[in-house]
Amino acid sequence: MSKGTPGPTPGFLVWRLANKWRVAVDRAVAPLGLTHAQYSLVASLHGMQRNGERPSQRRLADHTGMEALYVSKLARSLESAGLIERVRDPRDPRAVQLSLTEEGRTVTRRAVAVVQDLLQQLLEPLGGLDGARTHAFTAELAALLDVPLVPSATPSAPSAPPAPSAPSAPSVREQTGTTTDETTQGATP
Repeated sequence: MSKGTPGPTPGFLVWRLANKWRVAVDRAVAPLGLTHAQYSLVASLHGMQRNGERPSQRRLADHTGMEALYVSKLARSLESAGLIERVRDPRDPRAVQLSLTEEGRTVTRRAVAVVQDLLQQLLEPLGGLDGARTHAFTAELAALLDVPLVPSATPSAPSAPPAPSAPSAPSVREQTGTTTDETTQGATP
């Protein structure tokens, strides 16, 4: 944030909203035996299956934006809970296809209803799920998600090199590339 701009940065607000949403969904789906991450996986899988797809773990990772290794871990736990089935892809023995079990479909439908109610609450200030401002906000979010983010090659170096004794932990500025003004005003950690 520049010194002349009051208030938090857009990055900080995105971070706060994402955390607020994650915590709210975690609490809302916990009675169904799910975490927010598990919900994201089964809800995405449910939508993909309704469209006739039986996605691989890799395809589901790409769809959700989660790391493939994390999707694999979640899939194993959901399989142990009886909510999804993992089978080898007959066309590619290295790939694992995922599908919801009957119990998984039931739990997912209930979870989707709970999260839809929560989403309606969140979007009420924008006119609710069907509001014009919500549609514009959704388009803006999609545009931001389409922007590839590539970290800078090197964070800015300190003016004087540290003493060669013990290595020190990088500062918040060095870790994030933010200025002191940004860290005090609430930039994304």
